[in-house]
Amino acid sequence: MADRCLLYYITDRTAFASDEPTRCRLLLERIAEAASAGVDYIQLREKDLPTRVLESLARDVVARLNRLRTENRELRTALLINSRSDVALAAGADGVHLRSDDIRPQEVKQVWAQGRASTHAVIGISCHTPSEVKQADENGASLVVFAPVFEKKDVPASQSVGLTQVREACKAHIPVMALGGVTPENAKQCLEAGAAGIAGIRLFQQNDVAKVVNAMRQLRP
Repeated sequence: MADRCLLYYITDRTAFASDEPTRCRLLLERIAEAASAGVDYIQLREKDLPTRVLESLARDVVARLNRLRTENRELRTALLINSRSDVALAAGADGVHLRSDDIRPQEVKQVWAQGRASTHAVIGISCHTPSEVKQADENGASLVVFAPVFEKKDVPASQSVGLTQVREACKAHIPVMALGGVTPENAKQCLEAGAAGIAGIRLFQQNDVAKVVNAMRQLRP
């Protein structure tokens, strides 16, 4: 097991049952709470939003995180935009999260170098098999999100990859975040299988973030 459990929050503003302006306000508040609590990565995954709206929201998130960084120089939360390198660059995010069938990390790096030569993009990739994890590693990704690890309670027929596949995926030389049905109760099993950290939507969005972060950090020796 590694020394520190990495934490990866994936957003879903539609879970906030309200009108759209309120949803975005509540999402911004939850992102700020997650960053303040010490979550390492936040993926803005609002795939249904038009480009201009997504970019506007991303800029608001970046502004909120920058204010928090001014108040706390120790804050290291990185913001990734789901599948949109253009929006990530325009908004000043830290990187992008790619689908398993998306463009290659090398292409993102080329776009990033042209748009922001002084920094390196954090590149995450969604993976569902150990071979995809190996490929992501070889292609120069920063980390992978491996899912779904466990069967979800609200989707009992969902096909989970299981801990054996997590263990196999973690043989690659890249941080692997376990996603899918992970709870504070079963997270340690993922870490013992070799995962570098835990990713989640509801885990961070429907619970007290500070308590979740504290509980996860306690899992590491």
